[in-house]
Amino acid sequence: MANTPSAQKRMRQNVKQRARNKAVRSRTKTYVKMANAALEASDTEAAAEAVHQAAIELDRAAIKGVIHPNNAARRKSRLMRKLNQTGSNS
Repeated sequence: MANTPSAQKRMRQNVKQRARNKAVRSRTKTYVKMANAALEASDTEAAAEAVHQAAIELDRAAIKGVIHPNNAARRKSRLMRKLNQTGSNS
């Protein structure tokens, strides 16, 4: 258990930050899953919109410091690569 006032404050802050990070991470995962599902459905217009929304959520998570910016860039790159492959196959 924390003894000093500063350690007690950090514990209170960590609870709030953990809740925020969990919500942002969950929202990001949801949008990425929706984008992958749209890519599997091979509806290019819906897939493009879903990938765009997922990219926005990944950027938002990176800006807030929930995920590393390179992690967001890598995940966006993979989504875009899948989108381009489905577009060229159609």
